[in-house]
Amino acid sequence: MPKPSQVPGREKRAETSERKQRGVSGAALESVPPKTRRRFVASEKMRLLKAAEAAVASGERGALEAMLRAEGIYGSHLHTWRKQFGAQGPAGLTPKKPGRKPKFDAKDRELLALNKRYAKLEKKLLIANAIIDLQKKAHEILGIALPEYDEENL
Repeated sequence: MPKPSQVPGREKRAETSERKQRGVSGAALESVPPKTRRRFVASEKMRLLKAAEAAVASGERGALEAMLRAEGIYGSHLHTWRKQFGAQGPAGLTPKKPGRKPKFDAKDRELLALNKRYAKLEKKLLIANAIIDLQKKAHEILGIALPEYDEENL
């Protein structure tokens, strides 16, 4: 049986429109937004720890697992939070800022800024003293009398 004849160029147009729908990589476009990472505040962690302790204390089989499923958390979360609470108390449950810890705290940064400013002012003072000495020499050469001043009255 003979194959149906195809008009040249038509299949190319169909392919390009299909590619546009799938995207550059060829994957179909999805309209589902990516999930964001859950963050737990200290009070919520404390509430979950107390609920877990109550579930374990009830003695009911599977109570802890049911609580974990209902809250949507893992047992590893409880383990980590218990460890943090045991080591540092309620302060250990506060969320920490991710990433590298700063080398200097606020007091050290302020001290560095003040030292830098001090060095800059010292340099300006040296230049000002050099200019004053130059002016004195110029007055001596030209024979102009300098006004007298007391260092106490400055």
